[in-house]
Amino acid sequence: MKIQKSWPKALFWALTALLAIGLTGCGAAPGSPSGNKKTNGSDKTVNIGYVNWAEAVAVSNLWKVILEEQGYKVKMTSLDAAPLFVGLSAGNLDIFMDSWLPTTHQIFWDKYKNKLDDYGVWYTAEAKIGLVVPEYAEISSIEELNAHKDRLSGRITGIDPGAGIMKATETAIDSYNLDFNLIQSSEAAMLAALDKAYRNQEWIAVTGWSPHWKFAKYDLKYLEDPKGSYGQSEQIHTLANKEFTQAHPEVAAMLKKFELNDQQIGTLEGYINEGMKPEEAAQKWMAENRDLVDSWLK
Repeated sequence: MKIQKSWPKALFWALTALLAIGLTGCGAAPGSPSGNKKTNGSDKTVNIGYVNWAEAVAVSNLWKVILEEQGYKVKMTSLDAAPLFVGLSAGNLDIFMDSWLPTTHQIFWDKYKNKLDDYGVWYTAEAKIGLVVPEYAEISSIEELNAHKDRLSGRITGIDPGAGIMKATETAIDSYNLDFNLIQSSEAAMLAALDKAYRNQEWIAVTGWSPHWKFAKYDLKYLEDPKGSYGQSEQIHTLANKEFTQAHPEVAAMLKKFELNDQQIGTLEGYINEGMKPEEAAQKWMAENRDLVDSWLK
């Protein structure tokens, strides 16, 4: 009986709430979806999702600082790729700035692309992995490594054993019949070995990937890979939830203008690698590149 008596009252309040929502929707800004705070253009909250990769951390924090400067409230969420794409497609996240296509994240793009917008490629160089040597090393292809085994001490200095680039390097050793040992270490140890060899103008071969700050600090080059052991190069895209694009076309317009070359992203990553907090690094980089940043905001 109590339930029966309370039902009309509950229904009344439910209908009242729905009416209030409808009225709020009528007052929404022109062109913005009514009744949805998530997509209301007056809600200046931006949710950026990122994977814990150096370039993703760097550019995501850069745009956090930029958007906060423009009056937006920015929330950052670190996730693995699979749940990140789920959240982006569902609208729980608005932007992802480190989508590697057409290979690394293609499976997610194919699954969720109907709910996502591609703002384009921001990294103007090729996103790739491979074997890297100093520019002064007189060698240009993986096929030439065996002929210079002594100069390179018969070693390729790698990173963590489970990394994809290490598996690709094992494939390259087999494909090119290299008489080399792949040294398992860590990114930090690999970079220390590279730094020591470079300072002494010694030859060294390391596992490398772009973008990475080492290309801004050192004059390096990739060895050609005619057998394709490291796969094709990729591009780094900024993706966004479609509803976010509709609600915030001004943010979309800014992000579509965003571009960095290898030196620029390398410098930003380098500040973080040297110990600065990502937001502090972003602020320092912005101060040094104000004209470039302003060109994205026009």
